[in-house]
Amino acid sequence: MLKKIAQASLLTLLLFCSHSYAETTGYETLSAPQPTQHTDKVEVIEFFWYGCPHCYAFEPELAKWLKKLPKNVEFIRQPAVFNELWGKHAKAYFVAEALGIVDKVHSDLFDAIQNKKQKLDTEEELANFFTAHGVDAAQFKEAYTSFGVATKMSKAAAIAARYGITGVPAVIINGKYLTNGPLAGSHEKMIEVMDALIKQESAK
Repeated sequence: MLKKIAQASLLTLLLFCSHSYAETTGYETLSAPQPTQHTDKVEVIEFFWYGCPHCYAFEPELAKWLKKLPKNVEFIRQPAVFNELWGKHAKAYFVAEALGIVDKVHSDLFDAIQNKKQKLDTEEELANFFTAHGVDAAQFKEAYTSFGVATKMSKAAAIAARYGITGVPAVIINGKYLTNGPLAGSHEKMIEVMDALIKQESAK
C-alpha cells in the first residue's frame, strides 16, 4: 500500500512539474507542426488585426525587434481573419503589400483605426487612406481588385486555423511553437521567448 501511495505521489509531482514548466516557458508546442516557406531560415509569423488594441500595444516592441533581425530569420506578417470586419482590415494589409508600401503605411493603419477611430472597412475609405499616402487612385483600384489580393484573402482564415490561432497578437516560430501575451506574460516577454526559440532553432 505504501508503495502504491509513493508511486501515486511521484506521478502527481511529475505532472505538477510538467505543468509548471509549460507555464514558465512562455510558449506552446504545436500538436501538428506546419511546413515553413523558407526551409533555409527560421520562420517567424506574426498574426495580428489592426482593430486589436493588444496588437497595437505590441507593435512598438516588435518594431524594435525587427531592427535587429538576424539574417537567418524570415519574418512574415499575417492578418488574422475571424469575421467580416477582420477580413476588411486584412484586405487593407494585402493591398499595401501588393503596392509594396507596407513599411510606409503599416503603423499608420494601426493609428488610423486605434487612435483616429476611422473604420477603414469600405473600398472608398481605404481608397481615401491610400491616396492620402501618395498612392494613385487607379493603382489602388488595381491592387484592391487584383487576383493576388483575392487569393490571399481566401487563404487567410484557413492559415490561422492551421496554426490553431484563437487570438492576437500571436507569433509562430518555425512552424512549431506558439507564443502570445497570456502564455509569455507580457509583450516584452514574448520577444524574449521568440529570441530563445530562434536561437534554439538556429542551432539545429
